[in-house]
Amino acid sequence: MSATPPAWHTLASDDLLRELDTTAAGLSEKEATLRLREFGLNELAAGKQISAWQVLAGQFKSALILILLIATALSAALGHIVESTAIAVIVLFAIFLGFAQEYRAERAIALLKQMTAPTANVVRGGREMSIPARDLVPGDVIAINSGDKVPADARLLEAHNLQTDEASLTGESYPVAKQTDALEHAEFALGDRTNVIYSGTTV
Repeated sequence: MSATPPAWHTLASDDLLRELDTTAAGLSEKEATLRLREFGLNELAAGKQISAWQVLAGQFKSALILILLIATALSAALGHIVESTAIAVIVLFAIFLGFAQEYRAERAIALLKQMTAPTANVVRGGREMSIPARDLVPGDVIAINSGDKVPADARLLEAHNLQTDEASLTGESYPVAKQTDALEHAEFALGDRTNVIYSGTTV
């Protein structure tokens, strides 16, 4: 496999398999074990859980916030009450905005972890089997059916009337039709990569 991954959606199936050093019959169990050791588990890295109070306290570590707080104190000390009040309002707004964005990001990561599929149907050595989705590795060939939750981001090799619900990813309310042909442009947005399926979306 290349050190720098290519734009997977631009590769033809044969080139894709060659790049990942795999076949349509999947990896062998031995190779899958080696890759699991090399790449680690197929799951979001679990960072330390941060409470809302810690997120709020973190807002006061910003250099801009500290400068504005000093400016507020100086204005108040010099008797400029209107100016100090205006700066204080700006500081509170900046703190609230920063807190809201960071807290939402923390919640989004937690929700993404809950959305991931617990198991995956994988083809290894030409045989289909069910394994924990966290044990999937680059080069694995997965099989998905209607109603399944996609266990990992994947490039499609074969598809028959396949549609996925990507509302959680793109906000698109209608199912997205998928196909297997290579796409021309590397810079296509995620929602336009019709030969790729994404972890947590539904078939």
